[in-house]
Amino acid sequence: MAKKQAAPLIGPHRHMRAPVEHAMDRKAACLRLMQYFRAERWRVALLTLIVAVSVAAGVSAPVFMSWAIDAITAADYDKVPGILSWMFGACALYAVLLFFQGRLSARLSQSIIRHLRKDLFEKINGLPLAYLDRHPHGDLMSRMTNDADNIATVISTSLGTMFAGILFLLGTTAVMLSFSVPMTALTYLTAVATVLATKYIAAKMGRYFRERQDLLGQLNSMVEEQVTAVRTVKAYAREAQVAAKFVQMADSLTKTGIRAESIGSSMGPIMNTISNFSFVIVSVFGAYFALKGWITVGVISAFTIYSKQFSRPINELAQLYGQIETALAGAERIFAVLDEPGERQEGREVPETVKGEIEFCHVNFSYVPEKRVIDDFSLKIGAGRKIALVGATGSGKTTIVNLLMRFYEIDAGKILLDGQDIRTYAPGSLRKLVGIVLQDTVLFSDTVRYNLAYAKPGATMEEVKRAAELAHADDFIAHLPQQYETVLQSAGAELSAGQRQLLAIARACLASPRILILDEATSNVDTRTETRIQDAMTRLMHDRTCLIIAHRLSTIRDADEIIVMDHGRIVEQGRHEDLIEHNGPYRALYETQFAGQES
Repeated sequence: MAKKQAAPLIGPHRHMRAPVEHAMDRKAACLRLMQYFRAERWRVALLTLIVAVSVAAGVSAPVFMSWAIDAITAADYDKVPGILSWMFGACALYAVLLFFQGRLSARLSQSIIRHLRKDLFEKINGLPLAYLDRHPHGDLMSRMTNDADNIATVISTSLGTMFAGILFLLGTTAVMLSFSVPMTALTYLTAVATVLATKYIAAKMGRYFRERQDLLGQLNSMVEEQVTAVRTVKAYAREAQVAAKFVQMADSLTKTGIRAESIGSSMGPIMNTISNFSFVIVSVFGAYFALKGWITVGVISAFTIYSKQFSRPINELAQLYGQIETALAGAERIFAVLDEPGERQEGREVPETVKGEIEFCHVNFSYVPEKRVIDDFSLKIGAGRKIALVGATGSGKTTIVNLLMRFYEIDAGKILLDGQDIRTYAPGSLRKLVGIVLQDTVLFSDTVRYNLAYAKPGATMEEVKRAAELAHADDFIAHLPQQYETVLQSAGAELSAGQRQLLAIARACLASPRILILDEATSNVDTRTETRIQDAMTRLMHDRTCLIIAHRLSTIRDADEIIVMDHGRIVEQGRHEDLIEHNGPYRALYETQFAGQES
């Protein structure tokens, strides 16, 4: 899975690929999609009216032509100009209404897709972090873009066609029956052949179009991951291997796409062949019936046109079937995300008088069942105390923070805030109490001021500057082109890692939280800057409960208590001096770092 940029803390399963999803229930997808048309009732009603009038004009034109031919055959030339005027008027009206039908269909499709994308975006924001960690971000982006675009295309191009098709079938059937029942029956025989051919080919197409959408989502996920990790790819000279993997996946998509498009493109020629066969039948039997005196020559000409009009909606729908199948597959992929259970938001607000006392009571947690990450973890952190979590990679330090933030829910035990179970509080209210500074800084492609004020919407310029000064970020901000109004390109890619870290620290300063979490917050700055930041962080941490995740043990010597973790358990705890004297796991870690070896 692609690396997640926006989430502050993530679990160990972010590289797990989501299971392949298939759009199997077309009827359910259609009914679900129809719900989005309710908000566009007036556009749907207007489109229906335009289609109905255009169909009436299209159906009446051959009738006028039939009357004109019969008038010429009967040498009644006085009627011909009037009849032709009506016929040309019907054709002109039909053409004008088709133009407006296209414009209205486009507006309708974009409006519906806007609502669909809004729902999907809000849903993604409300999904639990566990879901986002387990699903490729590129695949989620594909649902937001490619799948939604496919739905929009079908709505704009085929919705009016389907309305018109139904009305054309009804209208032409009524007119043909009024002319000749036997000729109508012959036309229906060819229509049955069209339907059977469409059904057979559609069954072959469905599987390949679903598979193509799934492969497209996987390919997008890979591209997003590789673009994010481009420095790592280049650092290890893996360009050739990455390209080979991309080509392999692209080849699979190409082969599946060729199969799907080949079958889809065959529908048009097959339908045209059946339509031409219908034309021959109508012409031969029409001539025979005319010789018998059962119908007129004008009726034959009308039937040749109606036979085309009768099969045209089926032909058009058949040619659009590939797009419709793709859109339904995409719709079901979108609805699969919308149907995911969102993060539970119920709970009461955290009191403003909260002190910040935290207690973990016999907490157990597993990312994957039967593989426990946190095992019977108990720890009490007094309000305003500074606690450091240390241990080898995978010992569970970051997971403890994930559980405190309710990014994940514990399997057993309790986490108390001032003696109250945090599960009784709304997650959003709980997180407002917490300020986080991560090792991997997350910035947005916006102004420096926006990035700093992200932790406190509506912050004044004075508050922003004060936070920057506290974090020692004001010096380099003053040298930016527009200072605080400088727009960061590519989420701050033009800044150094240390400068991005300073902005993240300033953002936490502005939040003024009751609980502060530092995940190796000074890892990307030089020693001199680190000293200045430590002074600033000391002032920031005053009278606040602080939880520090550290690998550089030299930065936590003044912590009130150091917690040494191993495999989700506390194996040692105490102050720095006491743990050094104890000659246990902490001293081993400290001496290893002091010797310059990797811990």
